[in-house]
Amino acid sequence: MRFLPVSLTVLIVELKDLDETLALFASLEADPVDGVVDIVPAARTLMIRFRPDMLTAEALAAAIAHRDLSAKIPPSDMLVEIPVTYDGEDLHDVAELTGLSVAEVIERHTTSEFTVAFCGFAPGFGYLVGGDPALQVPRRQSPRTKIPAGSVALAGAFSGVYPQASPGGWQIIGTTPVKMWDLTREPPALFQPGYRVRFFDLAKRAQTTIAETAPATIATAAVEHSASTTIRVTAAPMPALVQDLGRFGQTGQGVSSAGALDQGAFRAANRIVGNPVEAACLEITLGGFAFEVSGPTVMALTGAPCPLTIRDVKGRVIEAASYQPVSLETGDTVTLGFAPKGARSYLAFRGGLDVAPVLGSASTDTLAIVGPDPVGVGAVLAIRTVDRSLSPVSLDESPAFDCPAPGEVVTLDVVMGPRSDWFTERGIETLASQVYDVTPQSNRVGIRLSGPEPLERKDKAELPSEGTATGAIQVPHSGQPVLFLADHPLTGGYPVIGTVAEYHLDLAGQIPVNAKIRFRPITDFAEITPAKA
Repeated sequence: MRFLPVSLTVLIVELKDLDETLALFASLEADPVDGVVDIVPAARTLMIRFRPDMLTAEALAAAIAHRDLSAKIPPSDMLVEIPVTYDGEDLHDVAELTGLSVAEVIERHTTSEFTVAFCGFAPGFGYLVGGDPALQVPRRQSPRTKIPAGSVALAGAFSGVYPQASPGGWQIIGTTPVKMWDLTREPPALFQPGYRVRFFDLAKRAQTTIAETAPATIATAAVEHSASTTIRVTAAPMPALVQDLGRFGQTGQGVSSAGALDQGAFRAANRIVGNPVEAACLEITLGGFAFEVSGPTVMALTGAPCPLTIRDVKGRVIEAASYQPVSLETGDTVTLGFAPKGARSYLAFRGGLDVAPVLGSASTDTLAIVGPDPVGVGAVLAIRTVDRSLSPVSLDESPAFDCPAPGEVVTLDVVMGPRSDWFTERGIETLASQVYDVTPQSNRVGIRLSGPEPLERKDKAELPSEGTATGAIQVPHSGQPVLFLADHPLTGGYPVIGTVAEYHLDLAGQIPVNAKIRFRPITDFAEITPAKA
């Protein structure tokens, strides 16, 4: 085993192959280590998040270094058949890369029996192994910004199906109408680890019955609360998103945590109105948002500083301040101006938003398409009735940092690894020395960066897909890095040169388009050595 640093609270265990990875994962599931928060299995790695107040990276490495890796995971009796129209835009490229004809590619794909090794990248995305070795092809040199839902694709030793439209670098060979991810199904992911999978060519099988998991309703019904007050949205240049602290415990289905990007500002908004810190709020991008309230309530606005005005039913206009409780009365209209700096503001109401949790969280994940719908003009949201368990409002909250403005340079501390050794010395120096522009293609999934010089790699080797953490600086073949934010894919296939330190993640979530980023390594890359007993 190799133990590689990811961040101050995450490490990667690198193993010889997939069998060892699954054996170690099964061992840790059966005999867990106290302090481990989450485990993400991948092709030949486990990414493990731990609580630093309970465990050090060295102690964690020592606790798992001598686990038995010989156990085999028995195959499942479940067989899923997937119909495919082999019309993918990369089908001819795959044929050329493999030296096969298009017909031979299709034949080899449909005669293989695959096994779901693990889930990652996006909800319902299963990494399928066991296909014909002749179909092993590299990822695209540059990933696409959007691949349609239902795309059947190849990359390295894996086959897979994209559950929803998303970025990706796999080679697309066809499409399927079958839904890989369906929240009305239990479990929502059609592919579960261990399931066997076969693909068949729709062109050769005109009539077929597709076996689907029986639909079942999961806990997404509206929560029962009497709500005496609502807000009706009257302006939303960009739809607001409902967010909480995040969605945890769903990595087995390929679902990452999501949650508010600036968690400090989110928590402050709830404290100001006396809510529990995890109560659902609205995350508003760049301001311009407006709404009318149907009854009395108390609100707070934190994060990116938007001018805040209130117009009452008599037409009187009052200016209000951020980071302060603001009392609202029936018929008041609240308008947020545009934020001159920062990227995201957090709007909380006393009692919290009355929204239905999805997979245990009210967070909206924009990549996974999980959680409440985006909140646009005309939307009506209920506020939960205030009960006696709420705390008093807080009057002494203040921003944790000054939000950056377009054009400003933001310095982010970086923990080097887990794949810093995939880059040349010049590549490492380039990361630390040059200033990157934040491009308009940035969003909650990640900040796409553009620098004068691409990061130089030692070679063009393919990295088997492995877990990625929020803050990971992933480098595709272009050499222009992407800084992953909360809605990032759970796994990725491009090397991560370093990861932004946890204490700078809130700051990263407030960096607007056209700002600039400088990375400051705070560690050198070094494997983690297990602590001695």
